[in-house]
Amino acid sequence: MEDFITLKGKRTLITAGTKGTGAATVQLFHELGATVLTTARTQPDYLPNNTHFVSADLTTREGCEAIVQAVQEILGGVDIIIHVLGGSSAPAGGFAALTDEEWYKELHLNLMPAIRIDRQLIPDMIQQGQGVVIHVTSIQRSLPLPEATTAYAAAKAALATYSKSLSKEISPKGIRVVQVSPGWIETEASIALAERLALQAGTDYEGGKKIVMDSIGGIPIGRPAKPDEIANLIAFLASSRASAITGTEYVIDGGTIPTV
Repeated sequence: MEDFITLKGKRTLITAGTKGTGAATVQLFHELGATVLTTARTQPDYLPNNTHFVSADLTTREGCEAIVQAVQEILGGVDIIIHVLGGSSAPAGGFAALTDEEWYKELHLNLMPAIRIDRQLIPDMIQQGQGVVIHVTSIQRSLPLPEATTAYAAAKAALATYSKSLSKEISPKGIRVVQVSPGWIETEASIALAERLALQAGTDYEGGKKIVMDSIGGIPIGRPAKPDEIANLIAFLASSRASAITGTEYVIDGGTIPTV
């Protein structure tokens, strides 16, 4: 019987593939037969066999150019691009705490890498007449937390708008463009956050998770998503099973967004 999903032989670039959702996506794509190149600033302790790694800082133009060159030299082109890279280092304190420098950092982490890499790799996808681009955004684009994530949310909103516009331009040329919009994911960073909040509140890890969930208005399923669950959705959308899907957003947040 044919596997429901296979990515055998698909040349795939996955950014930020050494931790959390990125690492889970790299592992799953490897298992599904893809030829994967991933990137981060530092070499990880573990990668699946035959997974290619290039160290680069994608918040810079030079880092993005290095990855594009690696894709061409190592993979000989690309069939699937998955932009996982994202995050925030902005301080708490609302809009007034966000200096120009903080805004630039959020935009250069959450928006510009996708724009720079797409601009250089998509022309070859168009020439070959097929490809998939997946942008990992965030529910915070429509549900921002003003105390700490205004700039991050705005950058992800810009990424979502860019992704939609890109899909309208290149889908007629055979390239599908899709957004995956997660809520809170139980990654290494979010575990550390919950543990820190638990320590401050004098409770345990589950209590720390509840503090985070309450801060975003609750998660109806009662827990954050696992990185593997995000990776499963990404793999489906990248596969031929999703061949009619483009130009849309898939929210995976356990029901966090309270409106239709």
